[in-house]
Amino acid sequence: MRSITIFLSALLATTPLAAQTIVFDPHLDLPKSATAADWAGLADPASQFDLERAKKGGLTTAAIALFVPQGPRDPASLTAARREAVAHDAAIHAIADRNPALAAFARSPAEVRRIVASGRFAVVESLLNAWPLGDDLDAFDHWQARGVSILGFVHAGHNQFADSSRPALQLGDRVTEHNGLSPLGREAVKRLNDLGILIDVSQLSDAAFDQVITLSRAPVIASHSDVRALIDSPRNLTDAQLDKLKARGGVIAINAFSAYLRARSPETLKAVAALQTEYGLSPTSGVTLSAEKQVEYDHRYHDIVGKEPKASIDNLIDAVDHAVKRIGIDHVALSSDFNHGGGVTGWSDVGETANVTAALARHGYSPAQIEKLWGGNVLRVWQAAIDARDPAYRRKSG
Repeated sequence: MRSITIFLSALLATTPLAAQTIVFDPHLDLPKSATAADWAGLADPASQFDLERAKKGGLTTAAIALFVPQGPRDPASLTAARREAVAHDAAIHAIADRNPALAAFARSPAEVRRIVASGRFAVVESLLNAWPLGDDLDAFDHWQARGVSILGFVHAGHNQFADSSRPALQLGDRVTEHNGLSPLGREAVKRLNDLGILIDVSQLSDAAFDQVITLSRAPVIASHSDVRALIDSPRNLTDAQLDKLKARGGVIAINAFSAYLRARSPETLKAVAALQTEYGLSPTSGVTLSAEKQVEYDHRYHDIVGKEPKASIDNLIDAVDHAVKRIGIDHVALSSDFNHGGGVTGWSDVGETANVTAALARHGYSPAQIEKLWGGNVLRVWQAAIDARDPAYRRKSG
């Protein structure tokens, strides 16, 4: 205990971990207003992430999500989604391209290590919600060439690849559309393996999760999930899912998203149910709201849930503790989901990342264990996905 106390004191007084230790958040988002023209990772009070605060908090690396929310699956909406994806990709690359003294773009764990050793921030690109890719598997090749290293098939709402753990009732989703993965989604698992892209199973329905785990020849990551044994949400992983993740060499990044770490009050749940009834939404109704009504519904929904008290860092570490006890330290990591609802009391932006490190030490984790939780495990599973690439496919695709 004395060694932990000494370590904690050092954490609070100086840089959170040893110089050049990789502190890797595998899932955060761009600010909602970000484009390549007006934002490049510099100081921004509207964002929970910028390079200055990342350095202050000791965060060295992040997988920044190229994310487009699920919309109606019609040609016009898909075209708009593709334009948005291109703009977000440009904004992610701009963080490194426009700040070469502060950051660089990383396409592999080796590049992350080299960039961090140079004293710069390592920008990794992920993609969440493959809806904008359409039905062409070659789109995965395009995004891999652009630098996407981690990919999750869905967000809130089913799409052409898979069922979501959160059907988009306002888009007419029912409980399930594909009973997990669609035939296209099954093909996509193989393509992602061939390309060496790390598959992200966060957001998938339980059936889709199981099917990805079974089909993938590489380990996978749940880049922003919590544990269902503590909070009964379909977005969280069950103990059985954690066991499957471990058996295949995967990793869960425990996520600082308050609603998945702290149970919502009965009053909030009642208010959400009443709102859904008002709009005629249910898992069996198949009602699709107009674009105007969707915006109205989303605004009112977030007004309701936004009144809930935030979870704390201790709630976050409780989830880490559960996962570590269940599947071991080598299969657990941490993520923030900043700029898309993430953040808990004490870790409200990247500048407070050292508070999480201190809390881990306070809960008894050693420096070596903290390094695994903060980067080592994610780098390992990412490298395993790269190593599982099909060499013949690499030659064919150039």
